[in-house]
Amino acid sequence: MEKLRIGLALTGSFCTFEKAVAAAEALAEKYDVTAIMSETAYETDTRFGAAAEFVRRLETITGKPVLHTVADAEPIGPKAMFDVLAVAPCTGNTLAKLAAGITDTAVTMAVKSHLRGGRPVVLAFGSNDALSASAKNLGELLNRRHYYFVPLYQDAPEAKPRSLAADYGKLEETILAARDGRQIQPIFG
Repeated sequence: MEKLRIGLALTGSFCTFEKAVAAAEALAEKYDVTAIMSETAYETDTRFGAAAEFVRRLETITGKPVLHTVADAEPIGPKAMFDVLAVAPCTGNTLAKLAAGITDTAVTMAVKSHLRGGRPVVLAFGSNDALSASAKNLGELLNRRHYYFVPLYQDAPEAKPRSLAADYGKLEETILAARDGRQIQPIFG
């Protein structure tokens, strides 16, 4: 039996990169994982770490170069490169672009290209404005076919009452359910 082929796309939620890299490591132990990064994620050093170090770690984990340009991502759909594509982390900005059909980064192109074959996309969404400005985009994508969400929780309800974060402990379960056309429940915990 062939290994499940997973595309793992990272957008600029830099504070969750350690969770994303840990998820890549766990997934790569069982599945064929390819990392994709938005151009911003690929190039930007932040207080959470140097971009080149995250790229190096992902390439070591997957044994493959990180896809990081629109041109890199365009063949994903036509070549049916992945069984499931997970955007983890998915920022409010990326969520808005996906809801509006904007394709201007490696990650949004990867999603568009992957969806062309009706394959599942898993979103590990997290944003400080998830229950305000981003709420309409969350609702939009919850209603679209082939989109699945890693369960969300309020990560700091007193300090950040409109913030939601994905439960990375449920990423693999969400990917496996999405492969089978199911959304795990509850979506909000």
